[in-house]
Amino acid sequence: MSEPIYDARTFWELLERRVADSPDRLMLIDADDRTMTFAEVRDRAERVAAGFAALGVEEGTPVTWVLPTRMETIVASMALSRLGAVQNPIIHIYRDREVGFCIRQTGAEMVLVPGEWGGFDYTAMVERVTADLDAPPAILEAYADLPEGDPATLPPVAPTAEPGDEPICWTYYTSGTTSDPKGVLHTDAGLIAGGVGLARALDMQADDVGSIAFPYAHIGGPDYLVCMLASGFPAVLIEQFDLTTVIEAFRRHGVTLAGGSTVFYTMFLGVQRQQPDEPIIPTLRMLAGGGAPKPPEVYYEVEAEMGVPVAHGYGMTESPMICQGSPRDTPEQLANTEGSPVFGAEVAVVRPDGTECDAGEEGEVVIAGPQLFRGYRDPALDEGAFDDRGRFRSGDLAVMRPDGHLTLTGRVKDIIIRKGENIAAREIEDVLYAHPAVGAVAVIGLPDPERGERVCAVAETADGADVLTFDDMVATCGAAGLMRQKVPEQLVVYEGALPRNATMKILKHELRDELADLSWQ
Repeated sequence: MSEPIYDARTFWELLERRVADSPDRLMLIDADDRTMTFAEVRDRAERVAAGFAALGVEEGTPVTWVLPTRMETIVASMALSRLGAVQNPIIHIYRDREVGFCIRQTGAEMVLVPGEWGGFDYTAMVERVTADLDAPPAILEAYADLPEGDPATLPPVAPTAEPGDEPICWTYYTSGTTSDPKGVLHTDAGLIAGGVGLARALDMQADDVGSIAFPYAHIGGPDYLVCMLASGFPAVLIEQFDLTTVIEAFRRHGVTLAGGSTVFYTMFLGVQRQQPDEPIIPTLRMLAGGGAPKPPEVYYEVEAEMGVPVAHGYGMTESPMICQGSPRDTPEQLANTEGSPVFGAEVAVVRPDGTECDAGEEGEVVIAGPQLFRGYRDPALDEGAFDDRGRFRSGDLAVMRPDGHLTLTGRVKDIIIRKGENIAAREIEDVLYAHPAVGAVAVIGLPDPERGERVCAVAETADGADVLTFDDMVATCGAAGLMRQKVPEQLVVYEGALPRNATMKILKHELRDELADLSWQ
């Protein structure tokens, strides 16, 4: 059995060491049953690196790529890592405004696109947003065909820098839920630290079969790639998400690890309920993910009906792994927490004055450790982002339990202030999610001349269920023991699906804007 590799400092070193250990083991599988071994990925990445080099890409060259989750994308990214380029991955759902902003801020010299894909012309979009630049970037369509050259022409691999002196190799942008996304600077070593933390927490092994059904351009993409390279297991790649196709592919290839976020858990659960006597993925040992809150009810439903645990985690663009549930945790810990800090991460919960909270006391999460980003692309954003000890101020509210597990309670900016009283949206959402009529729910504060803000629940109706009524909502909150002041004063049954970003987080700011002028009473 292959030994895990937890001490690599660059992506290229990690790939080379995995190839030396297990060259002929599968690394990539797609829904069309194409496969590549670790050695095949390394060899093609070297050829593509030579092709990129012939086009002018070298160490430090900023390269933006807007590509779907497929083998060629991973090969292209590894090729750029071989050259030491500074990569700026952008999730494929973003359009002119966001993509143009990122290209301009990073100073991209090359942009990789899929051409026309998914009914949208990405080449034309990049041409539009760069037309007025004095030196527009080269645009390369990199969907199925990648430039190749002779690896013998490649420059030597750059020596590994000392810890703390590593070059910036990645610029990721926050989800774009604010007016301007924030460029987040990462090193290879930082992303590897996050991936190793995830691999250790989930006890990933060489005989696992993983899956990437979320956008690889999300920061979770290379994080998961690190898990694969460190532990030596393959993953099934899903280019365009179709639930039936996904489940068929996962069954066919014996996937043991699946997930992504809460919405993935609930989708799998919905299919399982259609055939309760037969596991939809017989080889599955665990669902795992993060990104969006996981109500405790989801854990218990999945465990009871699918027979596997849900190991949920906590991360963000600035620190891709912070805490992670583990198969070694108890069911109560898995249901009610985001896990414990991953290996190397330093996590604390603090009061507004910076002093550390007692166990069970709510405060803001602050983070340090090797997985933490190196600052924002716009240095002005660094001001106020770190405390006087250099710890990143997450903006998330949580309690650290006596058992060392973290439970998120909300966002500093997600607190609803009603008549001067702070109300945490997350607590109410967890209660309402348990109602069978609720497929998803967001609790927001809407402007109110008397209260400052009033508490509004926005509910997405579960498939096949009757719509939630106001009286049902009030009764559910009362049965859960919520104090009267926390019970939403307004209910909006949303038509269709709630707005979400690429990682399936509900976009509360869009709901607030959409419903700001909604009449009440």
